[in-house]
Amino acid sequence: MDATEPRWLTPEERETWLELVGLFIRLPTALDAQLRRDAGLSHFEYQVLAGLSEAPDRTLRMSDLAVFADGSLSRLSHVVKRLEQRGWVRRTPDPCNGRYTLAVLTDAGMEKVVATAPGHVEEVRRLVFDPLTPARRRQLRDIGTRINAAIGPDDCPAHLPRRPVPTAGNNGTPATTADPDGPAEPPEGTSP
Repeated sequence: MDATEPRWLTPEERETWLELVGLFIRLPTALDAQLRRDAGLSHFEYQVLAGLSEAPDRTLRMSDLAVFADGSLSRLSHVVKRLEQRGWVRRTPDPCNGRYTLAVLTDAGMEKVVATAPGHVEEVRRLVFDPLTPARRRQLRDIGTRINAAIGPDDCPAHLPRRPVPTAGNNGTPATTADPDGPAEPPEGTSP
């Protein structure tokens, strides 16, 4: 084989790749549809609200929130403006450095996250976890870990909350991060 010859996919690899691409396209669309139908939010809007709900004092610099939500600062600004108009987020200058703007989740915004999380969790469970056995769930987690490691380090700085993974706490309160083999922790700001 010529050193410049591409390493073409085998028929089995091609089938696997096409299934994965289908998952990348269809799962976000399905999650977005559920959130729009049940909560009047896009998936990106929910990620922004959930990220703020996990942050200390429910506050993040806009630049950090853009990294966390994996969106451009311009896109985030438009979304936060819409969320502000609904009373769920407010922006304020950073008192430590006026060159930055802080996004703050309001009490009404936290209520929206708490009200939205159960339906979102149920949809994630229905689409991702219910079709899999516990062993397959662990395999999926391991596969995701390996692929993410091959892509490279996560650009979400350590001082930001973990990217949300919808779960429910033992007491039914919404949470956005959890150990898949252990009990979930409710988000900061919600009481058990």
